[in-house]
Amino acid sequence: MRRDWHPEKYCIWIVLIAVWTVGCSSVTQNPAATADFTITANPTTAGLTAGGGAQPVTVTAMGASGFSGTVTVSLAGAPAGVTASPATLTLTVGTPQQVSFSAAAGAAAANATVVLTGTSGAKTHTASVAITVTAVVTPPAPPSPPAPAVSGVDITTYHVDVARTGLNPSETTLTPTTVTSATFGLLRTLPVDGKVDGEPLYLSNLTIGGVSHNVTYAVTENDSVYAFDADTGTQLWKTSVLGTSETTSGDHGCSQITPQIGITSTPVIDRKAGPNGTIFVVGMSLDPSGNYHQRLHALDITTGAELSGSPTEISASYPGTGANSSAGNVVFDPGQYAERAGLLLLNGTIYMGWTSHCDAGPYTGWLMAYSESTLAQTSVLNLTPNGSEGSIWMAGAGLAADASGNIYFLDANGTFDTTLNASGFPTSSDFGNAFVKVSTASSSLTVADYFETSNTVSESTNDEDLGSGGALVLPDLQDTAGTVHHLAVGAGKDSKIYVVNRDSMGKFNSAGDTAIYQEISGGIGGSVYSMPAYFNSTVYYGAVTDTLKAFPITNAMLATAATVHSANTFQYPGTTPSVSANGTTNGIVWAVENASPAVLHAYDATTLAELYNSNQAASARDQFGSGNKFITPTIVNGKVFVGSPSGVAEFGILP
Repeated sequence: MRRDWHPEKYCIWIVLIAVWTVGCSSVTQNPAATADFTITANPTTAGLTAGGGAQPVTVTAMGASGFSGTVTVSLAGAPAGVTASPATLTLTVGTPQQVSFSAAAGAAAANATVVLTGTSGAKTHTASVAITVTAVVTPPAPPSPPAPAVSGVDITTYHVDVARTGLNPSETTLTPTTVTSATFGLLRTLPVDGKVDGEPLYLSNLTIGGVSHNVTYAVTENDSVYAFDADTGTQLWKTSVLGTSETTSGDHGCSQITPQIGITSTPVIDRKAGPNGTIFVVGMSLDPSGNYHQRLHALDITTGAELSGSPTEISASYPGTGANSSAGNVVFDPGQYAERAGLLLLNGTIYMGWTSHCDAGPYTGWLMAYSESTLAQTSVLNLTPNGSEGSIWMAGAGLAADASGNIYFLDANGTFDTTLNASGFPTSSDFGNAFVKVSTASSSLTVADYFETSNTVSESTNDEDLGSGGALVLPDLQDTAGTVHHLAVGAGKDSKIYVVNRDSMGKFNSAGDTAIYQEISGGIGGSVYSMPAYFNSTVYYGAVTDTLKAFPITNAMLATAATVHSANTFQYPGTTPSVSANGTTNGIVWAVENASPAVLHAYDATTLAELYNSNQAASARDQFGSGNKFITPTIVNGKVFVGSPSGVAEFGILP
């Protein structure tokens, strides 16, 4: 045996080698973690209605192990007729973006899973959204009767058209050169028996008693309807819509409509309805037993006589537990409301919105639909069925509509449910202080989309709501890339202008108004108790204690500051302008100042330099009495008609 052999040393070396091997193996099997990302979609389901509003989905990429790259997201698997906007996204880690899904009007019913694939370099991850499409089957409209042969221009609804642009593009007599105090002025005042709060309407070449007349229609808070010859001032007929032994309503202690309430809103006329044509009005009255009534009347435009089936008593109930509810239904109390917003006639149906007497409860927000042929109620929608307030006021502006039959309006202060369902709608269906889109598909009123400010609760609490102003549906606008945008604009007491995408209005986000198309602060210098007008890619606004301002539209975007403005300002309630033009030329913006005496102003539409006002002529030649706060001027066939507390002032080219 060798003397240098030591078994114990041999064992120690084996142990050391084993330890070293294990240590190396440990390092090899636990390399540094690799940077990566995840992608999520919220919500993971979207219910779409063919032709209805878009549904937004928030897509977010989150990084892990130091990932800091961008993630490109593509979409696949949408059913036929469903589009996503935008079609691709580029995400920054931790910054969510929205993609809006919408179904075309003719989309078929479908269920599909849209896969969102996020890619960054060689790494790919997915998320999915389950899409359900509900088809809408619209029965073919009955053939329209042939229209009577009519020449001239008619103004049959508030602010000229259902979009509420306020533009009459067929005016050839009144131009910037003819509207001066030397050539233009007050022709006459058409006397009536009460305040004229609704906008005067006008029909050209209407045969009455075998004679052709141009006719001006006016309604009063004394529940009277008048027809005047617009060229001579002769009263053609007068009708009272009061029932036997009834009186008008008092003002319920509210100064908004005072001292009496009768016919408040602007009527609507259909020359094709009834034997000779029909004017539809809503009147409020009080019977000898102390019961209040709201009635829809259909009157012959040539005589003022009630047509067969007229009037109809307005009543309603709607499922809910809100103000003035009983047995699970909110009940319409006619004494608690006034019909202030201008009537809307759309596809054979008359739509009306209801406001309260100041904020005197209990009340909720009502929208109603009636057949123009039968006067039967066809649909009812309550905007705050499980809350309170939320009336439709809009300073008398009419409910607006688009070519697809959707209705737009600004709802006043009231309950809004800040908890939303998976589709982004308030869980209790309360839409106080919202810019609302209502679908009329299948003769049913349903909220299709909406926009709500992020601070809506505090705005309603502080009475700084949107509902003081009216909504205007803009014509289709195209940007430089050729994309067509469907927009609407409105403003209220918070002195901001809101431009919404009618295909995806933005809904509610408590963190900020990030989903709205445009929100413009500082453009107007006061609250809005009026509505704008539109002409030649320009929107005109007249806020309280502010000048009349022009906001041009460029690349489908409204300017954030006015390019021109009037020299004078308008006290409360500001002004609702109207525009006359010959096509795209000779534009004149008309505005009434609520002063004592009231003032009619005419401005060049391009520069807003003043052409004329009714205080310019000597000896008070053109003055027409004190102001009437929510009146809108009507311009047609060389004449301008302005409502007042005691009549209709008629202006034109002087003899």
